[in-house]
Amino acid sequence: MLGIGHFYFALTTCQSTLTVLPSSAIVMPMIKYFFLLAVLNGMLSAQLATGPQLPMKVVDNWAKLPKGWNLGETSGVAVDKLDHVWVFNRGTHPVIEFDRDGNMLQAWNDVPIISSHGIQIDPDGNVWLVDVKGHAVMKFTREGRLLMVIANAGKAVGDNTSTDAFNQPTGLRFFPNGDFLVSDGYGNSRVAKFGKDGVWQKQWGEKGTGDGQFNLVHDVALDGKGKVYVADRNNNRIQVFTEEGKFLSKWTNLGSPWGLAFSTRENVLYMCDGVNNRVIKVDLDGKLLGVLGGFGKLPGLFDFPHHMAVDSQGSIYVAEIKNWRISKFVQAK
Repeated sequence: MLGIGHFYFALTTCQSTLTVLPSSAIVMPMIKYFFLLAVLNGMLSAQLATGPQLPMKVVDNWAKLPKGWNLGETSGVAVDKLDHVWVFNRGTHPVIEFDRDGNMLQAWNDVPIISSHGIQIDPDGNVWLVDVKGHAVMKFTREGRLLMVIANAGKAVGDNTSTDAFNQPTGLRFFPNGDFLVSDGYGNSRVAKFGKDGVWQKQWGEKGTGDGQFNLVHDVALDGKGKVYVADRNNNRIQVFTEEGKFLSKWTNLGSPWGLAFSTRENVLYMCDGVNNRVIKVDLDGKLLGVLGGFGKLPGLFDFPHHMAVDSQGSIYVAEIKNWRISKFVQAK
């Protein structure tokens, strides 16, 4: 007589018969499946680069808001030539300017956006906003006066070939002459280049996993030396290109790139790894140099670090979606 461990029993609901199958027909494939799954998970974990903790500390209560004010989901942050910090969030005051000590200088109330995402300051000091749900990129004066809109009428969606519209764009970055790149985005899969006048010049990218292809283009950065760094978020890699869009290399072991910031002072790239709730510092060959943060709700920890900026003194500002805050980190003494 065979033991119960040798059989898999399945009682049908429509008949009174009992179906008896050898356990190996069911159990062995399941064992193989879970074994392969464990191996794959181990491989993915092993691929994630790590390094020493960066010698930085969070500044407690840095952002000094008026009584009764709060940030909403904080999607973007930028630093201008004065080291003033511009915060883009989904609260009732979408754009807020702070000095480096966290004193609020101004806030914009009437901002014609649907949902905040990226923010940058151009070489002339103008403020540019990316409206991810409005499929728009907009230019403002420092006082909040709208100067330029790149979007379809009614903020309708553009496709991957549109020259004046986007599909959930995410970020932008400026060349010294005022030309700029737009990462586009959640719906499209491209990097588009525009002139200072807002006129489309060229683009590269399409949906996919190959070199030069993207799956959620979430940010873009420039190093001032002819290279473009693209946050290919859902492909879990940074792709490196020439300024003309020629593929050079890819970094595949750093986590999920959400936000990018190049530090001229250090000649390194910082990256928000949103999935692993950390900020990392890498050299321009993709080698990880250090790690900041980890998951948590307390100051100094992250929950969806979305975007970041670095000022002239090397301080780091991190915008978080799920913690609804902007955090400043300085060198630990």
